[in-house]
Amino acid sequence: MTALTELLSPDAIALDVEADDWQAAIGAAGALLTSTGVATAEYTTEMVDAVLEKGPYIVIAPGFAFAHARPSPAVLRTGLSWVRLARPVAFGHTANDPVDLVVALAATDAKAHTTAMAELAKVIGDADRRAALEGAQNSAEVMEILEGVGAAAAPVAAASAAATPADTASAGSRRTNNKILTVCGNGVGTSLFLKNTLEKVLAEWGWSPYIEVEATDTISAKGKAKEADLILTSGEIAKALGDLGVPTTVIENFTSTAEIDAALRANYDV
Repeated sequence: MTALTELLSPDAIALDVEADDWQAAIGAAGALLTSTGVATAEYTTEMVDAVLEKGPYIVIAPGFAFAHARPSPAVLRTGLSWVRLARPVAFGHTANDPVDLVVALAATDAKAHTTAMAELAKVIGDADRRAALEGAQNSAEVMEILEGVGAAAAPVAAASAAATPADTASAGSRRTNNKILTVCGNGVGTSLFLKNTLEKVLAEWGWSPYIEVEATDTISAKGKAKEADLILTSGEIAKALGDLGVPTTVIENFTSTAEIDAALRANYDV
């Protein structure tokens, strides 16, 4: 069993679910959280309200929505649900619609599920596993596929064996604080996805010892922005943040090492 499958029970998996729109899709995922004792029905309302308030920032990869809300009294324990839709639905995301897979997270805090999120990010970013999940016939098959999350991802090109962030930050034209913020609406879900993928790229570059990555929410990010070299986030959250005085880069696919690699190269002049 992995950290991911410890949070996802077979009873919280539903395949080929009929949903007319994104609200119904989130509703189906929330109903599974309720039926498995992870959260109360109020948490489903909170997940829908988060999208109504902030936009479709939870659609973080093509065809994939990661529904969640802030930790609240409606969360009884940390857990996940998994809904594969019979027909894709639109969430309103310009790049990643339509969505055919909704995974919902209910978390008691922002830290307990970080390993599981790293494993889930590997699954969603792996084309072969996504294809296998689309063809899974039952919840047991889904669990078996998820248990195989340890396969290595394709490496990204190293920036330079000798270069460091201080060497490359705008070719020395600006000071580097050696910190990057990944930001989402609640700080417990999509920002962790982005953090995991970013840290994978930094490790490939050999920059892990130099750069701290912090996943945070929009409110906290406004206070922490001056500590950072760069903010990575979704288009919807970037609009909510406004101009914080540091570069903000919109990432469309939170599981894409190639997209994040390009963002780092542009911001650090690599």
